[in-house]
Amino acid sequence: MKERIKTFAKKYPLSSMCIFSVISGGLLVFLLCLSFEFTKDITIASFLAFMAESLIFCVVGGVAIGMCVVLPIILTLTQMMSLWREIKGKEHRMEMRHIDLVTIVLGILYNILVLSVLDAVMFDVNWNEVLYNAQKHTPIFTDSYPTIWTIILVSIAGYCIVNFTSIRKIPPLWIVLGLAAMYLGTGLSIVWCIQVMKGRALVEVCLLLLPICCICITARTVMRKMREWKERYIADENDAGIKRKVQEDISCPNSKSMKQGILFRCNSLLDNSDHWPVAAFLLMWPLLGMAIGILALFGQEPDAIIKAFTETSDWNLSKRVAPQNLYMDEHYLCTVAAGGHEKIVKPIRLGVRHGHEVIVNRQLCIANAFEQILEEKTPKFHRMVRNFYDTYGFPIGRWIMKSKAAADVTYFVMKPLEWMFLIVLYLIDVNPENRIVIQYTGKRLDDFLIR
Repeated sequence: MKERIKTFAKKYPLSSMCIFSVISGGLLVFLLCLSFEFTKDITIASFLAFMAESLIFCVVGGVAIGMCVVLPIILTLTQMMSLWREIKGKEHRMEMRHIDLVTIVLGILYNILVLSVLDAVMFDVNWNEVLYNAQKHTPIFTDSYPTIWTIILVSIAGYCIVNFTSIRKIPPLWIVLGLAAMYLGTGLSIVWCIQVMKGRALVEVCLLLLPICCICITARTVMRKMREWKERYIADENDAGIKRKVQEDISCPNSKSMKQGILFRCNSLLDNSDHWPVAAFLLMWPLLGMAIGILALFGQEPDAIIKAFTETSDWNLSKRVAPQNLYMDEHYLCTVAAGGHEKIVKPIRLGVRHGHEVIVNRQLCIANAFEQILEEKTPKFHRMVRNFYDTYGFPIGRWIMKSKAAADVTYFVMKPLEWMFLIVLYLIDVNPENRIVIQYTGKRLDDFLIR
């Protein structure tokens, strides 16, 4: 059994990592459930029910925690160990090319997920737009997205050129260009990490994984290709008695002048793989210039890569000051009034709820006035309605906050209920419009009697 597992792990290393991550996540969820269960009085029936519930939690939680927490850590440790083996000159135990590409792609996705979930970052909103509650503006200027994504794709293309082509079938200039492209991607990941670091331990640990992996992949690739090039030359010099010394002794009338050209000198420089790290660093700049020039033809500004990080707010390299966030109550009708398009939801004024300013519209005032009627006439039924609303209203409110379209749709969906609430108010209340007017003002109904 052990031999089969080892054989499967060597043959399918990436699949093995995913399976191990899911199993580890499931065990972690099970241990957490077990620790909570031991705090209660356990009977046989309750233990059997616990095992049945735990099975569901372990499957769902194992996939979620395994793929979002355990797998990134395993991929990072794998990259670090692979780099260490390359430094020591040891043979690699697994094929790393596909693992490298998956690491890069997942690293980008994990960074976006972590910032979206833990920091409420809105990647489609620039610094000059007003946000709500704890939301944050994008750490990359949206107009510079084409430049950033182009550099990412160029760096991935450079990796593929270097690693998916035999060292015997590719000129050294292409290898150095590929390494230069990888330098660009690694540099971008480091700048990104500097931009988003804000002194939060958990978030920073998650965000550090991507630049660490990029540095390990680039360093390992440079060392491996240098070693493979040297091994190729040793093999060529010993193959069929063809010696480089013999080639140098071949005489022709113009051989001396040919060896004095700049292209010959560059070729001689790149023939020695020890020069590749420095040569790749020097070629990185004209490669970046070429990419920026091509992007300028498609409407990108020449300094878009700089503005990507400076034309932002709330981040380390930002040079802009964003307008202050507004407070939006997660009461979902408050969210509709503040978050929808003005022509549709028709906000009328500012109000006060729980000590915070909120934007109110007529729909919100009618709903709150109807709730007051319920509280006055049927307090027990009101408590049931309030409990149901608190359970389901707040999650809906968080969903509505994500887009104006969601707020607009909710406004139209609530229209029939709004009309029903209004009819009830007019049937029961002596001064229904007065009651509607005072909502979210902090004043009493007696102060607004119509004379």
